Amino acid sequence: MGFLRIRTTVDERPGRLASLTAALAAKGGNILGLSVQPDTDGTVDEFVADIPASAENVRLALEAAGGRRVQVVPATAHELTDEPTRALLLAARLRATPWRLPEVLGDLLRADDARWVYGADLSSDLPDPTLLTVPVAPRRAIRLRRIGLPFTLTEAARAAALVRLAQPPAGAPAAERPVLLSDGVEVQVRPLTSLYREAIRDLHDRCSPDSRRFRYFTSMPSLPSRMFDRLCDRDRGHSLVAGHDGQVVALANLIFSPEPGIAEMAFLVEDGWQGRGLGGALARMLLSEAVDLGFAEVKATLLSDNVRMRRLLVSLGATLSYTEDPGVLEARIPAGAMAPARRA
Repeated sequence: MGFLRIRTTVDERPGRLASLTAALAAKGGNILGLSVQPDTDGTVDEFVADIPASAENVRLALEAAGGRRVQVVPATAHELTDEPTRALLLAARLRATPWRLPEVLGDLLRADDARWVYGADLSSDLPDPTLLTVPVAPRRAIRLRRIGLPFTLTEAARAAALVRLAQPPAGAPAAERPVLLSDGVEVQVRPLTSLYREAIRDLHDRCSPDSRRFRYFTSMPSLPSRMFDRLCDRDRGHSLVAGHDGQVVALANLIFSPEPGIAEMAFLVEDGWQGRGLGGALARMLLSEAVDLGFAEVKATLLSDNVRMRRLLVSLGATLSYTEDPGVLEARIPAGAMAPARRA
C-alpha cells in the first residue's frame, strides 16, 4: 500500500501502545513516525508507517487491538520530516512573513484549507471535528479544514501557540497581580513560595471541613510539609496564593502530570471568600499559564457534590464525566482554546 498516516484513540491504560505497534508489525508495517496526543476521551496515538496492507485491513487490525475511531489516510515521504524541526522552520517563516499566517497554520496542521473568518463566523464550537477555528483577535480568526482526519486538542494548542508568535510581544507578567472581586474588594495574587508556609497553615485552619474535603477528598486539618514543598517546586507545577489584609485567603495549584500534554488544577478558597469571583479569576490565571507552558489540556478531579466547583468548570468550557468512582467527576478543559486573543 505504501505510506499511511494512522490515527486511533485508546484508553489511558498501560500496554495499549504496545498492542497497537504489535498489530501494525503483524501487518508488515514499519513505523517511521509516532506522536501521542491527549484528547477529550482518551489518548490519540498517531503513526506514519510504511505498510503493505490496505487501509481497511490496518483499521480492522487496530480496532481488534483496542483502538477506537481508527482513521487511516494516505501519506507521503514529505511527511517523514522531524516534527520539531518542521515546526521551528514554519515559525521562522512566519516571523519573516506574518501576513501569511493562514498558510503557515495550514502547513503546520497539514490542513486542506485555511482561511480568515470574521464576526458572526467566529464560533469555535463546531459540530464537525474536521474544522478548527483558531482565534487571532476579538473578531478575527482562522478556520482550518482537514478532510478525513479530525483535529485534536494538542493540535489546537499548537495552532494557538503559533498564532501568538505572529502577535506583538506581551510584557512580562508582574510578580503581583491585583484581582477585583464582584463585591469591589481587591486581592493580590502572587506565586506560592516557601515564605507562605505559615500563612497556608492558617488558611487550612480557617477553612471548614467541607471546603478541605472538596479540595483533598478528606477533611485534612493541615497540609503536610512534604505536600507543601511539592506545591512550591516549580519543576512539579505552578501555584498561586491570593492575599488580603495580610492573610492568604485562597490557594490555586497547576500540577504537572505524567500524561503527555496534560496538567491538573485544584483550589482551596476560604469559606468567606467563596462565591465572589475569586475562584474563577484564579482558574483563568492557571489556564493562561498552562497555555504558556505548552499544555494542550487541563483537567480537574472533583467530588460530585461540589456544586460550586462544577459550575465554575463548566463556565470555563470544561467537559464533565464520571470516573470509576460514582462520587468523583473528572473535568477536562482544552488549554489551547483558552489562549488570550490580542487586538489586531
